[in-house]
Amino acid sequence: MKLLSRLLTGFCPLLALGCASHQTQTPYDLVITYANVVDVETGQVRPNQTLAITAGQIRRLENTSRTLAATRTIDAQGKYLIPGLWDMHVHFRGGDSLTTANRNLLPLYLAHGITTVRDAGGDLTPALFAWREQIRAGRLAGPTIYTSGPKIDGPKAFWAGSLEVETPAQIEQALDSLQRLRVDYVKIYESTISREAFLNTISAAEKRGLTTTGHMPYSATLGEASDRGLDATEHLYYVFKACSAKEDSITQAVQNSLRTAKPLGLFAVLPTVYRTYDPAAAARIYRTLVKNKTAVVPTLYIQKLLAELPETDHSRDTLLAYIDPKIQATYARRLAGARAQSAATRAFNKQLGAKFTALVPAMQQAGVVLLAGSDSGASNSYVYPGTSLLGELELLVQAGLSPVQALQAATINGARFLKADQHAGTVRAGNDADLVLLDQNPLANIRSLRQINTVIAHGQVYTAADLRRMLLAVKH
Repeated sequence: MKLLSRLLTGFCPLLALGCASHQTQTPYDLVITYANVVDVETGQVRPNQTLAITAGQIRRLENTSRTLAATRTIDAQGKYLIPGLWDMHVHFRGGDSLTTANRNLLPLYLAHGITTVRDAGGDLTPALFAWREQIRAGRLAGPTIYTSGPKIDGPKAFWAGSLEVETPAQIEQALDSLQRLRVDYVKIYESTISREAFLNTISAAEKRGLTTTGHMPYSATLGEASDRGLDATEHLYYVFKACSAKEDSITQAVQNSLRTAKPLGLFAVLPTVYRTYDPAAAARIYRTLVKNKTAVVPTLYIQKLLAELPETDHSRDTLLAYIDPKIQATYARRLAGARAQSAATRAFNKQLGAKFTALVPAMQQAGVVLLAGSDSGASNSYVYPGTSLLGELELLVQAGLSPVQALQAATINGARFLKADQHAGTVRAGNDADLVLLDQNPLANIRSLRQINTVIAHGQVYTAADLRRMLLAVKH
């Protein structure tokens, strides 16, 4: 009995010390309990999970079996947790007079579960870098921003702020400039760039270890660009040309026309490309893209929207109220062009959209990496930030992808492309706390992405009510 008394006497202070240690444990900033975590890599749902978050990072991910001290706790019982979505093709542009209007688009992304965007070239690069730092510091609500900075194009380029190149020396100077800016990748555009300059830019960037994406001049082929090291092709016009049985002769005709008063552009030759589509040619280019790890950004949503633009009245769109009138004014050029189209052109654009849609599941099955992008931003009429990416994912599923494949295109695929997958793109311990809590399972129905309960960006919690207030603050 005396021995037991001595043991208890010695043990009680230790027990008290242990209790005090537990009570004084530094709490996590946020703990989410009982969540159904969607693993976008495997397509599996892990039920009953607890996440502990501090300083914008997921510190723990485990079965909900104990209580963790936290400054704030979210009970996610019955909810589904996914990584924040990535929009891999957006634009911030329009010049200094549209800087504030562009900045006010940021809440639209968060309100739709998009915690990361890839700016695909514009003329607001200094502003973007400033926003990025403010977002990281918690002084501005918005998604993580990756940017190409100014586009590389040819002489007298269409888009303002482009770096115009023609000679090898000019290409090197342009890349020097982009590296000084510390951009995240290089975007090449095709408004006036020559075949030689386009391909040489890819090669020069490849030697520097820079990631490249682009719109291709039809004077070049996607196969040779991919072989040079092109990391991604934006939109499907260029993949589609490579699916033609007459690609070589079409390319040669475009090259020959450049020496005439009426050079052939992309839209002039698309009907011929459409008529000469060949499944064998399609299979060949898909193998090339897979071999060279060249990704594709389909942008089905904007293709469909523009094909329907001549006959659709967007004046009563709910989201139009959140777009600055100055940005709305940039819609006029595309709208006027759409209304001037002939009936034959309108019909062909819809046929083209259907063909583009059919390419998507074939590329997925072949192993081509797909990246989900909306092409939202100034000048792209009625392609509203946020909802347009959700529309893109819905169209990918309608095309034949599974919901998890569509989610991969908007999460882990984007993170891998931008070499950020070691800390982003999935829900796991050590990753950034960029998350979306949904009311329903998106693997069962991709439209469940529209039923957002909570968005967490950089560890900051935005409830549905918070998101509504953010939108009201930028409403016109």
